Amino acid sequence: MSTIHYHRIDSPVGPLTIAASDAGLHAIEFPSNRHPVRRDRDWREGDHPLLRRAQAQLDEYFAGERRTFDLPLAPQGTPFQREVWFALAAIPYGETASYAQLAARVDRPSATRAVGAANGRNPLPIVLPCHRVIGADGSLTGFGGGLPTKRFLLELEGALPRETPAPDLFAT
Repeated sequence: MSTIHYHRIDSPVGPLTIAASDAGLHAIEFPSNRHPVRRDRDWREGDHPLLRRAQAQLDEYFAGERRTFDLPLAPQGTPFQREVWFALAAIPYGETASYAQLAARVDRPSATRAVGAANGRNPLPIVLPCHRVIGADGSLTGFGGGLPTKRFLLELEGALPRETPAPDLFAT
């Protein structure tokens, strides 16, 4: 495998670590991920043209100027996980889907829990929008970046009405 370059960027949801190689974008991590991406000796802090491109597209997304991403992706996972992750891209901006709907999209309607587990290990949140998956009753359920971040992203996209006032994502 080639070297995976990573660096941290600022965003409205806090610092994000993004990682890429010549193969594509590998990871976007929130400050405290429930399931961090496994790093090995091939990871190096530094620059890569794809990191600059990803940062520009993320900046556009957070500014409300981008609804889809145009980046080569290289998430590492099982074939089932990758199938679930790429199915996330079919959930339109500003809309949500339940775990059961996502399971049906990958033609495994009885595998809701397995689909939920794969969704929870998505290494490319925001770009592969796992934040758009919600409970069957419309509730916000687990998210690697935390529920306040999930709410922020869904509000940004117009999938949820904005809370007043906006929550402080970094309150201690």
